[in-house]
Amino acid sequence: MSDSLIDRYTKRPATNVVPDDENAVPEDLGCFGWLRGVRDRALMLELRKADGHILAVGYAWIERIELVPEDGLTLHLPGRKIRIKGSGLNSDTGSSARLFDGLIRQRVPWVRESDRAEQLRQDHGPVTIESITWDE
Repeated sequence: MSDSLIDRYTKRPATNVVPDDENAVPEDLGCFGWLRGVRDRALMLELRKADGHILAVGYAWIERIELVPEDGLTLHLPGRKIRIKGSGLNSDTGSSARLFDGLIRQRVPWVRESDRAEQLRQDHGPVTIESITWDE
């Protein structure tokens, strides 16, 4: 009897849970990625500039996010501001995913600047990222 009581409090539960591979890979929505799983959350946000420069920031460090339609998105972090300028930053992409909503719910693992060709095409989709800038 004492063995079962000790086992009950000291044994770890079996971890036979298999992750769902469909939800493990973010969906590519053009200028940003989207995690589809109900419980999926990104730990960091990867910001990809067109010139290859990449900055990753932890979602835990983001204090607030502002959306001003004519100015774009501003992410406020301790000692740093990140600005994302573009169009359709809170537009529905057709799959019920919105960039601003995804950022505040930590469902967006990456955002990238649109290349010049995407910005000039009319069929590029509802979201276009013209520039991503941050304070050094």
